[in-house]
Amino acid sequence: MLDHFDMLASIYDRLIGPPDTERLRRLLKLPTSGWLLDGGGGTGRVSSRLNGLVDNIVISDLSLRMLQKTPAGIVRGVCTHVEHLPFGDDLFDRILVVDALHHFCDQRHALADLLRVLKPGGRLVVEEPDFNHKGVKLLALAEKMFLMRSHFHTPQQIRDMIVSDGYTAKIETDGRYTAWVVVDK
Repeated sequence: MLDHFDMLASIYDRLIGPPDTERLRRLLKLPTSGWLLDGGGGTGRVSSRLNGLVDNIVISDLSLRMLQKTPAGIVRGVCTHVEHLPFGDDLFDRILVVDALHHFCDQRHALADLLRVLKPGGRLVVEEPDFNHKGVKLLALAEKMFLMRSHFHTPQQIRDMIVSDGYTAKIETDGRYTAWVVVDK
């Protein structure tokens, strides 16, 4: 199977615009002590910008080439499916998933496993393109044409997956193309 992220690893950070670090900082309630997991975090493009706002950062990603681009000394990388995280229960104080959920093989299972490794009192923030917008629907079509295995959901559908596991989730949007689903455990 074609691995788009292994192919894009060397130029990925230049292709994708900078994250909204201030919004993520607010949504994650940073700074805080403890561990942050960046699920599907690739090169560390987002979580490396949060360095110093949390004690330790771990990135999980399926692309080893993406993980090899993470900044040395700032983060630790683990090559794994987010649906089968190799961590014990209740380990992470904060979990972040930015523009990656639609790439996971089984989003419902991935969310359940992310919540499994989140400590009680911890917070999960999922940032995704808002599939309610036509521009995002065109992006989804383009990813299908490039044979990516993407499966986009509306923010409401993501929230519903989380709620079905017994958690409460809220949605924040920028009114344009991005939505954030926030869960406190």
